[in-house]
Amino acid sequence: MTTHTYVGAIDQGTTGTRFMVFDHAGQVVSNAYETHEQHYPNPGWVEHDPVEIWENTKLVVSRALREADIEPTQLAALGITNQRETTVIWDAETGTPVHNALVWQDRRTTDRVERLEADEKVEWIREKTGLEADAYFSATKAEWLLDNADPIKIQRTRPEDVRDRAEAGELRMGTMDTWLIYKLTGQHVTDVTNASRTMLYNIRDLTWDAELLAEFDIPRSLLPDVRPSSDDEYYGYTDAEGFLGAEIPVAGALGDQQAALFGQTCFDEGDAKNTYGTGSFFLMNTGEEAVKSDHGLLTTIGFQRAGEPVQYALEGSIFITGAAIEWLEDVELIADPAQTAELARSVDSTDDVYVVPAFTGLGAPHWDGRARGTIVGITRGTKREHLVRATLESIAYQTRDVAEAMESDSGIEMNYLRVDGGAVKNNFLCQLQSDIIQTDIVRPEVDETTALGAAYAAGLAVGYWETVDELRDNWHVDREFTPEMATADADKKYDRWHDAVERSLDWARDGGS
Repeated sequence: MTTHTYVGAIDQGTTGTRFMVFDHAGQVVSNAYETHEQHYPNPGWVEHDPVEIWENTKLVVSRALREADIEPTQLAALGITNQRETTVIWDAETGTPVHNALVWQDRRTTDRVERLEADEKVEWIREKTGLEADAYFSATKAEWLLDNADPIKIQRTRPEDVRDRAEAGELRMGTMDTWLIYKLTGQHVTDVTNASRTMLYNIRDLTWDAELLAEFDIPRSLLPDVRPSSDDEYYGYTDAEGFLGAEIPVAGALGDQQAALFGQTCFDEGDAKNTYGTGSFFLMNTGEEAVKSDHGLLTTIGFQRAGEPVQYALEGSIFITGAAIEWLEDVELIADPAQTAELARSVDSTDDVYVVPAFTGLGAPHWDGRARGTIVGITRGTKREHLVRATLESIAYQTRDVAEAMESDSGIEMNYLRVDGGAVKNNFLCQLQSDIIQTDIVRPEVDETTALGAAYAAGLAVGYWETVDELRDNWHVDREFTPEMATADADKKYDRWHDAVERSLDWARDGGS
């Protein structure tokens, strides 16, 4: 089956959409990428146009196949991975979204979360979902869309408002995997990992939670069916009359960070990885046990293969890491991300400058939606090199925040950490991360492990790969980084980081945004 056939993976991310084609050895055969527009209608609000994302998806799939001279019929399966939590609602009949998608970074529902806190419902939500009550997750986004999406902007003849239509069963909701599966196959489904990020799904009962649906006033008919991440019954097939001109099974889906866990072959309890993208996401496989965190981490679903038990994970979600480097471009401190390593190396230290990139609040382990970006320690002698180095160091410090919490919750001391994502191409950052965390950093040959994980999930479902041992055999080390900084020096710098974080907390109050 594997001769001259491949598996394709759609990687729908926060800043763009990628399509990658993999062979049986897990090597990249073709790759195409397209960015989409970021919409910021108000401070703290972030939106994407789902229609633009779908058009870009068709574009990158077609381009990658064409450039590698691959026929659609040579694809044994398609897998999907996606920015998690980002929420879209659309018309079940026409497929037209009722509003732009609300992105995981969007903070417009912070007040709603604070009402949950005031009503002492945080622990209740955590027990059911493994999540912190936060605007990050889909529940408050869906509630906001039902109450606030403007029907006047929708070209339709029916006068009912969005909530009335949802209750009548006329609308569908999903995260971006669900949206793309619907557009590809016409089916309304999601996988367990994406469901577990909505704050509506009970991760122990493995069902949409009726009490949570009542709390957020979400009709059950709005929600997709929940399926395994690697599904040998398939989610559906692409339309033979559609843009591919062929019926290809869509058989795997995982939220982006769980996909990276799968792509890094973290199949065993205690395996851990950190993905550096727009944000950073540190996951550890905890096996069949949903380990409760006492240190601000999330308990989430890692993955599920068809016919097998759910595998759980602990997760530390860091909202801003790669996006902090983008910010350096935005404020014209750098012209290209590749400059950061050279600029950072040109100074011996940050000269006691610390950057806390809390542009959309702080995630794990702090969970402060009103924290904001902060720079401390600036003097007349501060140069852009210091700011660039401090920004890179902030990525390493935030990762150590999560690593220490992870070790405390799991009782497992990590001897090494597998890393992936665009930022790990930066050798300076990888060495810095090893120094600050005081742990070996292992970078794989294929660093686009998010797409690889989605391909693996789909390929296993259709028999392209028979066992996970084949996937382990595909995993190869590109480079390892070992700590060069003295432990005492790393600890001193990290303690100072805590002081900087303290100054960023609870900033957006009394009219702040």
